[in-house]
Amino acid sequence: MEFTWPQMLWGLLLIPALVVGYVLLQRRRQRYVIRYASLSLVKDALGRGPGWRRHVPPALFLLSLAVMLFALARPVWYVTLPAEEGTVILTMDVSGSMRAGDVQPTRLEAAKAAARAFVEKQPPGVKIGVVGFSDNAFLIQAPTNQKDAVTAAIDRLVPQRGTAIGSALLTSLDAIFQNANSEGDPSGQAPSNQPTPTPAPLPKGVYEPAIIVLLSDGQSNRGPRPLDVVGQIAARGVRVFTIGLGSAQGVVLRNFGRSMRVQLDEATLKAIAQATDGQYFNASTTTDLQSIYQNLNTQLVFRRQQTEITALFTGAALVLALVAAALSLLWFSRIL
Repeated sequence: MEFTWPQMLWGLLLIPALVVGYVLLQRRRQRYVIRYASLSLVKDALGRGPGWRRHVPPALFLLSLAVMLFALARPVWYVTLPAEEGTVILTMDVSGSMRAGDVQPTRLEAAKAAARAFVEKQPPGVKIGVVGFSDNAFLIQAPTNQKDAVTAAIDRLVPQRGTAIGSALLTSLDAIFQNANSEGDPSGQAPSNQPTPTPAPLPKGVYEPAIIVLLSDGQSNRGPRPLDVVGQIAARGVRVFTIGLGSAQGVVLRNFGRSMRVQLDEATLKAIAQATDGQYFNASTTTDLQSIYQNLNTQLVFRRQQTEITALFTGAALVLALVAAALSLLWFSRIL
């Protein structure tokens, strides 16, 4: 918990002073009683005294005052909430195996259709980028909230060769933080004359408001090994949701008179998701793929937000004061 006006907490020193004053006042009353010639006559005249009940309303009132003084410091609390803002990088495999027709009309066309539907459902605060990868990885569209530009970038994806998942992850990570570094620059470009400091790793369980959605149908056979780079992504607090398109048994793809079997490397995709606290999905049909993208819509971005809880403490102080007044009226027919 933090405070907007922490200097107001010094007011809490008033509470011990009031407690001391209350104790001294009670002792003074006792000295007045001793002045009577016969204490037994006083007891007979007064009957049974209020006992401990007489201290309850003042104690509740002091507690109410302490809570109110605490509220004056404007306490704030951090909560993690779903946020309608952030960055999503759609990282899509465009290797030659994406021509396979086991997912109609082809794996790539089905993936593009699901991605377009996903883009249309995103709120305006979410920026979406597109990375395509085959034997290398390329940023097709920098993160933007212009849905038409993102859709056009998805439409430009065409099958190529190779599968470089490690390169795709690094390119996606760069796209996220280049976008964050350039937000304050009207040109949209990160300052080139300043060295980029090495960021400190985020604690486990703390995430950036950004994710990578990686879709692949094959085994990585180009560039760095995916599991060698996934640690960098986890350290930056970026989660990776992986989608495996196809099956581990694979299919035989005929291309330019040649036949080759393409297989899905589920183990690697699961390991990537697990290392970054993401999730792995398998899609063997167009319906599966569309359903996965719809589910991602509810678990994309979470932001650690600062929430002021002054009203909560103010309400508690008011309730305590009302209870103190009510008990005093009920027991002694007066307010405190």
